[in-house]
Amino acid sequence: MGSHVRALALAARLVGPLGLLGCLGCLGCLERDGAGGRGGAAEGGAAEGGAAEGGAPAPAPVSPLSAEELLNPAACAGCHPYHFERWAASMHAYAARDPVFRAMNAKGQRETGGALGDLCVRCHAPLAVELGLTRDGLNLDEVPEHLQGVTCAFCHQVEEVAGAHNNPLLWANDGVLRGAVRDPAPGSPHAAAYSPLLDRRDPSSAALCGACHDVVTPAGVHLERTYLEWRQSLFSVEGALTLTTCGDCHMPVDRSAEARAALARGVSPPERDLHDHLMPGVDVALVDFPGRAVMEEAVRAELRHLLLPELCAEVGAGGGAEVELYLENVAAGHRVPSGAALDRRLWAELVAYDAEGARLFESGVVPPGEAAAAGLAADPQRWLLRDVGYRVEDPALATPADETHDFWAVLSLARHSLPGPQRPAALALAPPEDTHVLRRYRFGTARPVARIELRVWLRPMDLDVLAPLVASGDLDPAVAAAAPTFELEGARRSWTPERAARKVTRTGRELLCAPPF
Repeated sequence: MGSHVRALALAARLVGPLGLLGCLGCLGCLERDGAGGRGGAAEGGAAEGGAAEGGAPAPAPVSPLSAEELLNPAACAGCHPYHFERWAASMHAYAARDPVFRAMNAKGQRETGGALGDLCVRCHAPLAVELGLTRDGLNLDEVPEHLQGVTCAFCHQVEEVAGAHNNPLLWANDGVLRGAVRDPAPGSPHAAAYSPLLDRRDPSSAALCGACHDVVTPAGVHLERTYLEWRQSLFSVEGALTLTTCGDCHMPVDRSAEARAALARGVSPPERDLHDHLMPGVDVALVDFPGRAVMEEAVRAELRHLLLPELCAEVGAGGGAEVELYLENVAAGHRVPSGAALDRRLWAELVAYDAEGARLFESGVVPPGEAAAAGLAADPQRWLLRDVGYRVEDPALATPADETHDFWAVLSLARHSLPGPQRPAALALAPPEDTHVLRRYRFGTARPVARIELRVWLRPMDLDVLAPLVASGDLDPAVAAAAPTFELEGARRSWTPERAARKVTRTGRELLCAPPF
């Protein structure tokens, strides 16, 4: 019951004691039946049913939850404590509380005279929009906390995906919680049904995620394209061994004892492939939030082996070097960076040393507290990957003065990111790109280069994006200061002539290349 108690305490913290009515009812049932074993409810919310251990009849069903009670994630915590605990640490739970989202929305509504409408809040607090509690997200402090964020009741009651961006999801609000279990048993606190939209093994499940993870602005700019990028990748090919949905990566199978579907005394549930609800990507909470450290570690794990670099060089006997650095996105089913790529920054740090360990050359060394783009003028070879937004319709005609971080003002984008694994040419939805993306470095040094070190860094939200929100008074400076920088640890490479092997690179040059791993 440890996970159950933790989840109840967390539910009380998140939604207050009144929100615990549903799960306390479930707990009461457990107490009536005894100490409370694990099992019993299908993923997506149904009791997994079947006879009790030893062939005895299953226990009496728990009193059904009302439609209103089902709107509260705390009602799920009583029977699904582990899933609730993981969700409560997720960016879905954080979505409407995120001070950066609120600051951007406030600034955007003010500067557009309200024309931004529900573009942001429709994905960050969909139930509040569906229930008519907000039209623009400016009054979220007046909306009950359990109706903020992306909740159990929203995702598990989607009945149809009616588009590809800006949350066109049709929400049933019918008391039936849908999931990936094909044979949910009756008699649980709520009705349950199978839906391919909640089944990571079904390609249509990606459309459910993609509905919010693709964003088109009122100006018609396809700002966030994660779902489209996935559709253009090798991972979206139906019938292929490479088929990998959003849930396969971000909600992997969890067979730990704590991840049992639900608590129900005396029930021996069938084996289920349940999935984790932490859903790590690259974003983390910038304020005190449940499971913050757990999420940060999960993000590091997601990023660790995201890219495969190749570091090749030719060094002069008296100094200087020519370097070819290739970065390949081998693990993400979309581009890197993706999503809010207008705000994200990924860059390579390359440092050359002499035999005594003195630095001879560096590029991409970003001091703490400095934006990754701030040193581009002084470091023109810096490899910085991001989307750049402009206030003009043709990025080829844009000047530095036209650049903007305000997505509502963006009229065109210049994309600088790494493509994901590509579809075969015969199945391509767009012209295939070379996934081995090259950056050349040329530099002179006064002494011979003996060693070259590579590190790759990522900021989910960079300081030059947050600074204007602080300046406008929409964001607390302490929140901006909490923005993390992650190293992609698996992309570290060390080049020395002794360890490198001679090979012909993709440019046709014969260089010494560091070992690939």
